[in-house]
Amino acid sequence: MTSENPLKSSIQIAARITESILAKQLAPGTRLGEQQLADLFGVSRTLIREALMRLATRGIVMVSARRGWFVIEPTASEAREAFEARRVIELGLLRHARPLSKHAINQLHDHIAREQAAIAGDDVGARSYLLGDFHVCLCECLGNNLLSDTLRDLTARTTLTAMLRQSPSQAVDSCEDHVHIVAALESGDIDEAERLMLDHLQIVESTLYDVAPNDPLNALRTALTPVAAAKASKSAATISTEKQPAKKSTARAKTSRAANAATISSTLSHPSSYSPGKEMKK
Repeated sequence: MTSENPLKSSIQIAARITESILAKQLAPGTRLGEQQLADLFGVSRTLIREALMRLATRGIVMVSARRGWFVIEPTASEAREAFEARRVIELGLLRHARPLSKHAINQLHDHIAREQAAIAGDDVGARSYLLGDFHVCLCECLGNNLLSDTLRDLTARTTLTAMLRQSPSQAVDSCEDHVHIVAALESGDIDEAERLMLDHLQIVESTLYDVAPNDPLNALRTALTPVAAAKASKSAATISTEKQPAKKSTARAKTSRAANAATISSTLSHPSSYSPGKEMKK
């Protein structure tokens, strides 16, 4: 990878992969080939393997004898565990928080301003990353860098779950929640900030179970369904033609065949595309 600041350590490479997951640029189940990553980052396979082992220890990637390294695909049960861990960490930090310094409050306001700019723009990756990273930023502002690393990993896991079990986007509402949490902290109302955070996390988690997991065959199934409908239409047209005078039956049959051909042609030319949904709120 050519850049002004090339990644030369396994820690940096692991951080870049984690950021890509938070930005929804790496989907669950994505295979991470050692040689491809080595070529991409311009480093040795040994360094790539070290980075992937770090991520495996943190529960973000897995290794299989057959598939090699790949991004995890969290189950609904694993997602619930990740959110439970997030609640324990984030609410616990707020419950025992001391009043934030002016510098910390300014940091949070700057972060929210970047969230709002990303939402107003069209960079979905930046929007997703910033909405998730708010919680890490808040953890750092509360003075616990050790837990911020853990929280970043948990947020990455819940982001992967969102990509598998996607709900309608509420990015604007999510950002508004962040605004209210920071306002409560700025006014010194820690109890209110904790209550708002609990509500926020519960809403985020609840959206994950409103829909079924993505069906990989849905696009093909949808595209092929109209073929049967076309046959039914053709049969109905044939029956209708038989009831007409003999001299008109030939013309009507030709018209029916042309209509059916047009229907099938349209189906193949415009196959339905499956959309996994918009971005969920963080």
